[in-house]
Amino acid sequence: MGAVLGVCSLAQMACCCGSAACSLCCAACPSCKNSTSSRLMYAIMMLLGTIVACIMLSPGLDSALQKVPFCDNGEGTGLLDAATNAVKVDCSGVVGYLAVYRLCFAMSLFFFFMALIMIGVKSSKDPRAGIQNGFWAIKYLVLIGAIIGAFFIPHGQFGQVWMYFGMIGGFLFILIQLVLIIDFAHSWAESWVDRYEETESRGWYCALLSFTFLHYALAITAIVLFYVFYTTYESCSLHKFFISFNLILCVIISIISILPKIQEAQPRSGLLQASVITLYTMYLTWSAMTNTPDKECKPNWVSVINGDDQKEGNEPKFDGESIASLIIWFCCVLYSSMRTASNSQASRLTMSDKVLLKDDSSASGDPESGEGHHVWDNEEEGVAYSWSFFHIMFGLATLYVMMTLTNWFTPNSDLTTLSSNMAAVWVKIVSSWICLLLYGWTLIAPAVLTNRDFS
Repeated sequence: MGAVLGVCSLAQMACCCGSAACSLCCAACPSCKNSTSSRLMYAIMMLLGTIVACIMLSPGLDSALQKVPFCDNGEGTGLLDAATNAVKVDCSGVVGYLAVYRLCFAMSLFFFFMALIMIGVKSSKDPRAGIQNGFWAIKYLVLIGAIIGAFFIPHGQFGQVWMYFGMIGGFLFILIQLVLIIDFAHSWAESWVDRYEETESRGWYCALLSFTFLHYALAITAIVLFYVFYTTYESCSLHKFFISFNLILCVIISIISILPKIQEAQPRSGLLQASVITLYTMYLTWSAMTNTPDKECKPNWVSVINGDDQKEGNEPKFDGESIASLIIWFCCVLYSSMRTASNSQASRLTMSDKVLLKDDSSASGDPESGEGHHVWDNEEEGVAYSWSFFHIMFGLATLYVMMTLTNWFTPNSDLTTLSSNMAAVWVKIVSSWICLLLYGWTLIAPAVLTNRDFS
């Protein structure tokens, strides 16, 4: 399925180059919906930007640029080198955390601007539909131009101010991420329970038990490692509180998920969903503790591995937490681009139907009508998702990537270094509490609000 959708996105990308390339590519690819294809194209756009941002933080890139003939890395006095009569450009600004800030600033503004102009679109008959689903070459050129323009913003307070915007945007995207993960957990469990009830196969029953056990085993292992490595000294009492409190909350929601009254209201509720949420809560707890400014309360993996006393620097780096964050971010973006919203109780209670594609199986579009029109319009009667909210989500996702790549650090006054901050710690730990609260609400609401129809 992913390969088919990828080919459909390539068909839209070919339309950037001209009608001949579009017709040739579309004739070779299978049919797919315009709503899905467009979302994947925007996901590819953001993924390319993320790859460029990662390259900007690559170790050794700064020293490699010093060997480039036209780079003077801030040492020259102008564009023209008087000694060699050659053009010299300051390349120091295209590396480091400030370069990532500028890139993500341009990308987020692009998505927020798209969200602004897509407000109120009801169907593909709206004149703005062409902007949403086409003109890909122009949109890429506009985005590249915005990125280039962002590098001309004076240093000043740009880093410090944009960091706060990034922190707020990153927190809001985490909330959207919570909704997607809770929807995924419910959809996964409901799908496997349905298959088990239909086939009565022990294979599905064993799969349910195996993954539930695996998730809880990983969560328990994480808790043990947290107590070993993140509560070393007496001053780490805040970490002990985070671990213990979240552990208690996870036990509570696990018990709630199997209570008879909850099972009566939601027969497919069970420990598989609770185990997924528990494991994700442990990830958020770990992510919060890695951002603490107190270096005594977190392990220095360099010294642990090498057996020396090297100090951990404050430079942005691709550590385990950053890699895990990007993997979860990518899965959520891909899930939101391809997943169709179900009619389950969880979808309505978490409002994930506002994020995901609506079920448009009854759409009047004909995927086989016309020659070479395999990317067919399924939104003539109504949009399959909120175009404006979709771009807002991608704008917030860009800010989340920016904060993840820079480890949620705060820029210092010298504009060259970063430092940890407690604000990032509380953003992530509060997110874990909201995640548990939101999941608990999807369990309790149908049992408590009996006068409402959740079927």
